[in-house]
Amino acid sequence: MAIRTVGAATVARDLGRWRGADGGRGGRPAYVALAEGIRLLVHDGRLPLGVALPSERDLAGELGVSRTTITAAYARLRERGYLISRQGSRSSIALPTSAQPPGRGLVATIAPPERAAIDLTVAALPAPPELADAYVAAVAELPAYLGTHGMDPVGTAALRSAIADRYTAAGLPTEPGQVLVTLGAQHALHLLLTAMTAPGDRVLIEQPSYPNAIEAIRHVGARPVPVVLRPDDPGNEWDLAGIRSAARQSAASLAYLVPDFNNPTGLCLDEAGRAELAAIARTTRMTIVIDESMRSLALDVPVPASVAGFARGAEVITIGSTSKAFWGGLRVGWIRAPRPLLIKLLGTRSTVDLGTPVVDQLAAVQLFAIEDRLLSARRDRLRRQRAALLGALAEFLPDWTPAPGVGGISAWVQLPTPVSSALAATAPNHGVLLAAGTRFGVDGAFERFLRLPFACPEAQLRLAVQAIAQAYAALAPASDELTAALVR
Repeated sequence: MAIRTVGAATVARDLGRWRGADGGRGGRPAYVALAEGIRLLVHDGRLPLGVALPSERDLAGELGVSRTTITAAYARLRERGYLISRQGSRSSIALPTSAQPPGRGLVATIAPPERAAIDLTVAALPAPPELADAYVAAVAELPAYLGTHGMDPVGTAALRSAIADRYTAAGLPTEPGQVLVTLGAQHALHLLLTAMTAPGDRVLIEQPSYPNAIEAIRHVGARPVPVVLRPDDPGNEWDLAGIRSAARQSAASLAYLVPDFNNPTGLCLDEAGRAELAAIARTTRMTIVIDESMRSLALDVPVPASVAGFARGAEVITIGSTSKAFWGGLRVGWIRAPRPLLIKLLGTRSTVDLGTPVVDQLAAVQLFAIEDRLLSARRDRLRRQRAALLGALAEFLPDWTPAPGVGGISAWVQLPTPVSSALAATAPNHGVLLAAGTRFGVDGAFERFLRLPFACPEAQLRLAVQAIAQAYAALAPASDELTAALVR
């Protein structure tokens, strides 16, 4: 399979003012400035590992510099381990051993026992008051199911009808027979990956993306192929041309995308982009799994139309969950897909579990019945807490750059220096738990970023940011040395 390449125009766009604010008059050679710019794109996830850089001639023409400058910049990157060259092929992006992330997956961090830590590793709200009433009503309905064995891998008729009605009311006609109830969206994704991929298959993802989804792809032996999101380019955050190109070059048969308030950025793909995404799936024969877990948490825009509404066939599968809108402890999710695929998934499911707990499904039905009122209060709460987080960042960490998005539960924040992993490691000593930006990318990307959820009360968020500022200050000498080393 050919190495995936990135175009010269894309690299030039992402480099921006790579010569510096003074246009390169500060004395640093152009090739050094260019190499540093490309290196930062690698750490920011905008140049994924394994992707081939443009030819020296193409990039020189796009940047308006001599080919000698490009050759020297590539050589500098190669010497430092950021490029790998193979006979007969272009140089491809790599990470030096010293920059490799220490591990993958979710790593629990234990705070010092003498002080309680504020946990910002999880983007999920506490349960609403209505949840207890929903379970009381669910238990009252439970006797009708006690005469059965209680194991239904498809889901109760009541819940599947409620989910189908939600889709239909939102403009996407759906029958209960198109719905399979799962143990949350993560379980739904695992079932789909198991049934639809083989070891070695490529699965397209956004970058940054939900870390548990990245690990689920790896768990089945598939390989995530990242396509960069650009929060700093309003209206063009999703690189749709890049998705189309990556699908063709990687021969990916499946993609996992979160266009409804992407986790961690909170970005939302516009309607034209949704139509284009469905068209890409058709023309490349790639099935797209759309995760709508955050779809109800629209803060600054209306709830978007489902991407599946733009599909003409089975090219778009939707998964959803109650965990973000209602409560993480309510492990109820679903898959909306054609019936033949659901039948195949049932065969896969029987090797993993035998169904979703009945009482949880009945509670979900109760919550869907009052969803509009409940979610209105949830969104108001999230807006207040987001404002508190952004205000605290502006006060205590004014040189950080947050991109709060237009929905969801978290802000994606850029740091001045690439110390995200070190900051996450030292933050518990100051009373706060953080998820390093590297968890949201593939193989070491996003060392200059943090995901900061705003699921906690306002006062707690303010305390958390103060603690983060203290931890960041403690890292200042090391970060200054790192920055100096990187630009030598």
